[in-house]
Amino acid sequence: MTTAESASAGSSGHPAQVHITKLQLANFRNYASLSLGLEPGAVVLTGENGAGKTNLLEAVSFLSPGRGLRRATLDDVTRIGSTDGFAVHTEIAGPLGTCRIGTGTAGEGAESARRVRINGETARSAEAMLEWVRVMWLTPAMDALFTGPAADRRRFLDRLVLAIDPTHGRRALDYEKAMRARNRLFADEVRDDAWFSAIEAQMAETGVAIAAARTEMVRLLSAMIERLPSDTPFPKARIALAGSVEEGLETSPAVDVEEDFRTRLCEQRSRDRAAGRALEGPHRSELRVRHAPKDMPAENCSTGEQKALLVGLVLAHARLTAELSGTAPILLLDEIAAHFDAGRRAALFDILEELNCQAFMTGTEASLFSSIEGRAQFLTVAGGTIMPAGA
Repeated sequence: MTTAESASAGSSGHPAQVHITKLQLANFRNYASLSLGLEPGAVVLTGENGAGKTNLLEAVSFLSPGRGLRRATLDDVTRIGSTDGFAVHTEIAGPLGTCRIGTGTAGEGAESARRVRINGETARSAEAMLEWVRVMWLTPAMDALFTGPAADRRRFLDRLVLAIDPTHGRRALDYEKAMRARNRLFADEVRDDAWFSAIEAQMAETGVAIAAARTEMVRLLSAMIERLPSDTPFPKARIALAGSVEEGLETSPAVDVEEDFRTRLCEQRSRDRAAGRALEGPHRSELRVRHAPKDMPAENCSTGEQKALLVGLVLAHARLTAELSGTAPILLLDEIAAHFDAGRRAALFDILEELNCQAFMTGTEASLFSSIEGRAQFLTVAGGTIMPAGA
């Protein structure tokens, strides 16, 4: 076993760690060029606001399918003034050995589609990265998850599913594509039943598959939460899905739910035509979260309670991911310590260490992370450069 693999294996009873050993950036946000060696475990990035801490986390988030933790366009990600696109290159150590993953648009122009290369070979899709690494994140923008639009909660849930089921992203894209095609038929005043029937059959098939994957995630995550100690510093959440397709799956086989959804889409064409969009389906489902100890809807909790609930959900999902895949995910925790007292911060750091995950954490003050001095890699970020703290 190599040194990197030994570091990844973790101690007995802990999931194997997958961690980035080297990160290189080119023309990414405010980083013209960066080469950074990274250690297993906690990585603490401190610096003034606007220094580039979140930009570095965003670069790491591109090691997963999708548009990263900011959901930015490729043009926004590319450094201003660059005409060659951006690049993110990493070396990753894990139980399967070492791996090189590169992604970006470098050499293709900022508006080109993002490409992924794994060990020097072009990957068929971004989902291929999930065979090597799973990345999850929490950002300040997510603090309003429970009070914001339902679409944000669906997106959050889909990200949880994707970390376990790499095929989920493709299903979601296929459903969106079919739904947009149906909407175009409405906009173009098309009345051809055959066209609608073909599209609605695809919506029904992919829509039920999406709902089934989300339902299974809620079941698995709820079971994991129930297994956690009752005195956890982050309150337990009760989660549930609300939607006609999900409700159908509770009592009927998927094949029957699929046929019922297809029939409803057909019967509701007039209503949907008037609205210009489908008014029923997994794109309208709602993730409901309650503060279990208080038996209170999450949206009615205080800001601090909502933050603690969200952190608890992400930590529970990290445990679930590690249990199902055998490897701990990489966690990106932006400004995670600012709203917690010293006791809860210390508890969070202990949980991350127990999870045996590489966790990137940002903050403006190194003192917020004083309880893990000697147990974390401390880096100072300033103006597109990163140096070891104190250097």
